[in-house]
Amino acid sequence: MAAEILPVIYLARHGETAWSVTGQHTGLTDLPLTGRGELNAKRLGERLAGLVFAKVFTSPLQRAVRTCELAGFGAAAEVDPDLVEWNYGDYEGLRTVEIHAKRPDWQLFRDGCPNGESPEQVGARADRVLSRVRAVKGNVLIFSSGHFLRVFAARWLGLEPFAGKFFVLDTASLSALGYENDLYCPALRFWNDTRHASD
Repeated sequence: MAAEILPVIYLARHGETAWSVTGQHTGLTDLPLTGRGELNAKRLGERLAGLVFAKVFTSPLQRAVRTCELAGFGAAAEVDPDLVEWNYGDYEGLRTVEIHAKRPDWQLFRDGCPNGESPEQVGARADRVLSRVRAVKGNVLIFSSGHFLRVFAARWLGLEPFAGKFFVLDTASLSALGYENDLYCPALRFWNDTRHASD
């Protein structure tokens, strides 16, 4: 009897935006990709060439949708509102150093954002996506944003949303979640692969 082929969940972070370059928190602000962001989205598509996906999901924000399109999956993608980036509330557009000037001990994955989302709220969205993804028979590809995907990975592994702080993600990176041995053993397959991206 052949071993069961276990599905793999591929996570694609969107390409570079002006604010990802400057380090500004970009939650619901709907920024376009930079020229380099578009180039690396195409290269991400080359990295994914040959892989077959039962489902493709994307955040509704244009930086994710455009990355998905340039990677060659626009026609297959379903928009999932739960895949939007963390709502940073009062911290939208600010850099961490600016937030620390007012709140030196602030940590996003522990404290969340005033008038935005808490880690638990982002974790609840991640859990809804998890439920939908686990119901798919086959590989899945997700296009979203950095902080959301970090929480998603933590929840996939059965960790609290706070553990997302340990999973750094670069723009246009590719990561993969899966299983070891069976569907009861979620695991990390690889993380933050940017070999296809230009510097």
